[in-house]
Amino acid sequence: MTNQSIRAERTFSAAGSVEFDADVLVIGGGPAGTWAAIGAAERGARVVLADKGFCGTSGATAAAGTGVWYVDPDPALREAAMANREKMGGYLQDRRWMARVLDRTYDRSNQLADWGYPYPVDGNGKAQRNSLQGPEYMRLMRKRTKQAGVTILDHSPALELLVDEDGAVAGATGERRQKHDRWTVRAKAVVIATGGCAFLSKTLGSNVLTGDGYLMAAEVGAEFTSMEFSNPYAISTAFGSVTKTLFFGWATFTYEDGSVVPGAASKGGRSAIARALLQGPVYARLDKADGDVQQHMRASQPNFFLPFDRTGIDPFTDRFQVTLRLEGTVRGTGGLRIVNDDCATSVSGLYAAGDAATRELICGGFTGGGSHNAAWAMSSGGWAGQGAADYARQIGPATRRSLSGAGTVALRENANRPFNPADLTRAVRDEVVPYELNYFREAGRLGGSLRRLDALWAEASSADAANASDVLRAREGAAMLATARWMYRSALARQESRGMHRRDDFPDQDDRQRHYITSGGLDEVWTAFRPHAAAAYAEAAE
Repeated sequence: MTNQSIRAERTFSAAGSVEFDADVLVIGGGPAGTWAAIGAAERGARVVLADKGFCGTSGATAAAGTGVWYVDPDPALREAAMANREKMGGYLQDRRWMARVLDRTYDRSNQLADWGYPYPVDGNGKAQRNSLQGPEYMRLMRKRTKQAGVTILDHSPALELLVDEDGAVAGATGERRQKHDRWTVRAKAVVIATGGCAFLSKTLGSNVLTGDGYLMAAEVGAEFTSMEFSNPYAISTAFGSVTKTLFFGWATFTYEDGSVVPGAASKGGRSAIARALLQGPVYARLDKADGDVQQHMRASQPNFFLPFDRTGIDPFTDRFQVTLRLEGTVRGTGGLRIVNDDCATSVSGLYAAGDAATRELICGGFTGGGSHNAAWAMSSGGWAGQGAADYARQIGPATRRSLSGAGTVALRENANRPFNPADLTRAVRDEVVPYELNYFREAGRLGGSLRRLDALWAEASSADAANASDVLRAREGAAMLATARWMYRSALARQESRGMHRRDDFPDQDDRQRHYITSGGLDEVWTAFRPHAAAAYAEAAE
C-alpha cells in the first residue's frame, strides 16, 4: 500500500478552517503518539496526528535522554525485572501486563535498531538498548511516522472531541497556531496521547503537558484511575529546568549555614529535602563523584550540565541552590483507565496511550521514572493505534455521521463573566505546588484545598467562552484544575500511605487497601474502589 493511498482526505469547510476525514486521529506527537500513528497506519488506516507543538521536538522525551525498561527474554531476568519494583509500587502492578510490556518493548527497541537508531555498544560489541537519546529517538519517530503515510498537523493543539449521536468519539477540533485558523478531523476512532500534567512547573519539556487530553476525555465521560499517585517532585537546580535526578545520588545536601540536611542522601531522601525547603534554602554539591564518574555523567546526560555551564558553576566543587519541581502525572502513575488489551478507554471510539493512560499496570503506585514510562509509551502506543484501526475497520464505510463538539468549559457562551486564564492557572498552582499540600498530604489540608478547587471549577465552568486568543490557555487552565480535583479526591479516598502517595494522618500501608481507585466527573467529581488485578482474576476463576 502506498503512502498516498492511506493519507487522510482533506477538504476545506467554513472560512478559516480545514477539515480532514480519517480512520484514526492521534492527539499528541511524543513517543506514544508516534507509535500509535505508525501502528494504526500499519493496519491500513488513514491517520492524522495532531501535535500541540512540533512532532519530534515537543514533550518530555524529546528534550533529554531516557532509560528504557529493556530486558533480554531470559525468564530469570524478566522475573527479577518484574519483582524489583513491586514493593515500591505497593504491589498494585499486574504481572500479565508487565510481561506484555517487556515483550513489546524488547521487540520495539530492536525495531528501532533496524530503522537505524544509533545504539551504543559495549566493550564486547553488544548493543546497549536500555536507553535512548530523546532528540535522536524522536527525530527518527517523526521520520517513520511520515513514511507510514500519516498526515501530521504541527503546532495544532486539540481543543475538544467530537461525538456522534450515540456518544461515540468520532474526531476532534483544534487550532493551527501558525496558520491562525482551525482544524477539524472527522475520524472513526481517536487515540489520546497527550501526556500527563506537570502543572506548568517548569520541568524540561513538560510545559506543553497540562492535562489537555484528560479534560477532553472527561467531557465525553471517560474514567480515570490511580490519580492519587500524582505527587512526584524532582530535584532540580533552582535556576534550571532539568529534572534528571540520578546524579544527585552523588550529592551532599546542606542548609544555608552549611550544615548537612539529615537524611537527604538516603533512600527516600526527597522527603527530607522537601521538609528542609519548608524551612529555607537547600544547597547541593556533587562532591561524591570521582573523576571517572564525572566524565561518565557528562557523556551520558550533557543537558544536565547546561545550567551550570551557563552560570559558571562547577557542580562538583561549588555549592548550588536546589528545589523540588512538581512532575504531577507525568512521573506519576495515574491517568485514563484502559479497559482491554487494545488500550481502549471506557468510552466507545476513544483509546489512550503513554502518560495520558494509567501506568498502574506496570508501576503500581510508584513512579516508573523514565525507563518504565518509555517502555509503556512504546507498548501502549502501538496497541492503542492498532486497536483504534481495528475499531475503525469494524465501523466500515459508514455514512457521514452527524457530529457535535463535546467541549464545555472555556468553549461555550454562558453570558456570565469573562474567562481569565492567567488567574485560573495561578490559583490552581497555588493548590498543587506547595509541599505541605501535595507532597505531605493530610485530610484537613486536602479538604480545604478541594473546597477552593471546587469553587474555582464552579466559576470557570459558568464563565463565558474565552477570547479566541486565550482559548488554548483557558483550556489548559481548566485541564489542570480538573486534574487537581481528581488527584485530591482520590488522595482523600486512599486512607493509607502507599507508593508515592503519603498521608501524614495515615502513615502506614494498609493491606486491606490493595485496590485501585477509579475517579471521574467534572461538575461533580466521584471516586470508587476497584479490585486489584490479582483479586479480580481470583474472583473470575471461582
